[in-house]
Amino acid sequence: MTSNRTFLTAEWRNLVLLNYEVAPRLLSPFLPPGTELDSWNTKTFVSLVGFQFLNTRILGVQIPFHTNFDEVNLRFYVRRQIGAEIRRGVAFIREIVPRRAIASIACVSYNEKYVALPMAHKIEPSADGGIAALYRWKSEGEWSEISFVSLGKSEPLQEGSEAHFIAEHYWGYATQRDGGCVEYGVTHPSWKVWAAARAAFHGRTEKLYGPDFAEILRGNPTSAFLADGSEISVMRGHRL
Repeated sequence: MTSNRTFLTAEWRNLVLLNYEVAPRLLSPFLPPGTELDSWNTKTFVSLVGFQFLNTRILGVQIPFHTNFDEVNLRFYVRRQIGAEIRRGVAFIREIVPRRAIASIACVSYNEKYVALPMAHKIEPSADGGIAALYRWKSEGEWSEISFVSLGKSEPLQEGSEAHFIAEHYWGYATQRDGGCVEYGVTHPSWKVWAAARAAFHGRTEKLYGPDFAEILRGNPTSAFLADGSEISVMRGHRL
């Protein structure tokens, strides 16, 4: 049974996604029980994602000083089949937010892998319909950053494209402390996206993600795009 009760509502805005093709064996230790890796054209990806969390409400209530904030996460893509239904979702290697209370709520509610670090962002729309975005966080005594400059104007996601595969996952899966798994739904309309003229990550991530993923992030992303975002709802988790 899947819960239809809403846990959190918010807006996710200006989502920068840097996508890296990786060997499936690197993700196997992080795979939540009951799921399998999802792939696009036989390719398996991790995505480094930076975005704004706005107008956040937990169980319908705004928490003072915790309504608007940034998040950066490293995620990968999974699926769970129930009869003829295929639920495409994401699982997280690490999620960064700027406040300890936010991290604590996520850890307690879903056992997600949150950490609180100093963060900052810069969003610059241009007169011609483009956009530039920067997300930064401080770890290991140094600032790391995701940067993005758009190419052209935003366009609807094209069904069957790599960007469509990356963006259109509407479930979350989290391994629990006892080895079980929690599944939760995420609802939002399809987003418009900008292609990248330039997109890059700079920084040190060995402590956050481990040496294998740190090495991957030092390379060039396989692809990148920026999604405009929307209002979203995260449902209460259901234990598989």
